[in-house]
Amino acid sequence: MSGHSSHLDRVRDDTAYAGILAGWDAAFYRKFTDALRPPNPGGKVLDVGCGVGQVVVTLASAGIDAWGVDVAQANIDRASKATHRCLWYDGNRLPFADREFDVVGALNVLEHVEEPEAFVAEVVRVTKPGGRIVLSSPNFLRALGWRDYHPRMRGVGNKWKNALALLDRRSQMRRQPDSVRFERMTPIIKTPFTPDDDAIVCTNALDMSFFLERNGCTVETVACTDRVVSPLVDAVLNATPLRYAMFNAFVVARKSGGR
Repeated sequence: MSGHSSHLDRVRDDTAYAGILAGWDAAFYRKFTDALRPPNPGGKVLDVGCGVGQVVVTLASAGIDAWGVDVAQANIDRASKATHRCLWYDGNRLPFADREFDVVGALNVLEHVEEPEAFVAEVVRVTKPGGRIVLSSPNFLRALGWRDYHPRMRGVGNKWKNALALLDRRSQMRRQPDSVRFERMTPIIKTPFTPDDDAIVCTNALDMSFFLERNGCTVETVACTDRVVSPLVDAVLNATPLRYAMFNAFVVARKSGGR
């Protein structure tokens, strides 16, 4: 899940990038943070790709046994000023035992890993049977929406192609499920760096749900909203399958009890 020629390879010791992450406000993380809160007192939580530790610190301050891992040593160095619960890992195997956590999440990570299929399997591995998994990533196959910050989302032509791609992928999942893989993208490396330019995986809620299910999970909710919005707006935006074609991909699943 590491080693691809992308921006992530260059930020492992990039203190400037750690500073960018530190500047993101709590509102950005709120929905993800709330989704990681365990239902049971004493539940153990893991934030994969924890950045500089905002989510871990917030949860730990509420008395939750929260931990984080990140591939960037600069991020961990910065996080260590606030908590000892954020650890460096190599981006391949998570440094935890099978079935260790009640809730495991990854916010804006999946689009950056070289082996996304293996990444999902690793997240499931360290989750307890019956535990919750939260994956949140950009929807690079958005066919509806605005503020299209990545070229894959931008323009009527790309949106039409994305709509067709979603239909094609759904058909492939039904007819040839063993052949399904996340689509890879060429990272955009430029200065100044813009988050998600460096994405190498065409993340979307359809694929994310599919691979969670392939790894023995039941998908509970799929939303195109990755931040807290009013209940009415959230309900309208996520009321129909069009949520797979809009904005972002926020998927919550539960690991089956037998795995």
